[in-house]
Amino acid sequence: MKQTLTGLAALASLTLAAPAWADAITLDSNSIGDSFTVNFDGFSGGTTIDGLTSSATFTLTGITSTGYVFDYSVSNTTSGGLDSRVSSFAFDVDPGIVDASSTGAFSYSVLSSNYPNGIGTVDVCFKGGDSNSCAGNSGGVLTGDTGTGSLTLGFDAAPESITLSDFFARYQSISGAGNITSASGSGTISSSSSSSGGTPVPEPGTIGILGLGLAGLAFARRRPRRGKAHLATA
Repeated sequence: MKQTLTGLAALASLTLAAPAWADAITLDSNSIGDSFTVNFDGFSGGTTIDGLTSSATFTLTGITSTGYVFDYSVSNTTSGGLDSRVSSFAFDVDPGIVDASSTGAFSYSVLSSNYPNGIGTVDVCFKGGDSNSCAGNSGGVLTGDTGTGSLTLGFDAAPESITLSDFFARYQSISGAGNITSASGSGTISSSSSSSGGTPVPEPGTIGILGLGLAGLAFARRRPRRGKAHLATA
């Protein structure tokens, strides 16, 4: 039993020591200067397209009386014989924003617009070309290139903290993927430069493992006293 208790405790300790990132990140004034990276995997019609990938790194550079300001860097990492153009990226913001602006490679923004491939309405998207939707039919970043700039999320008054979630990217001008010429990408937060730069959240599977470990500890403590006496005399 002693070995069992030790093993369960070690499992719980390991689980707590290395939480997995969920697809949302919370930022506040303590996060200024921190960065986080989102990796995107392309899909169309519910099917993942191997090699259609990109990444975006965001750095919170400041907070004004009405906005959160970020630097961004978007890299088109498409590979495996495919070519593409990352034409836009998008995410949701909590609490809701009232406006957004951007500079650089993705210098156009749209609020509360539909994102293609069944994603639905997103709070904000940033595009390489001027249009009335998030589809992004022009501009952006070609395969192997990186586009940079800054963006501002505007509020009536800047909240103490914001949460960004549900990250997406849009691919246009795709070649090498059969008859697929456009697609979207689902984003996963892969890293952060500082523990203050976001809130790490255990994934459901991790929570389940931890729960089993704690349940095992509780069961072991409720074993008959005869077992405890045996351990004491061993």
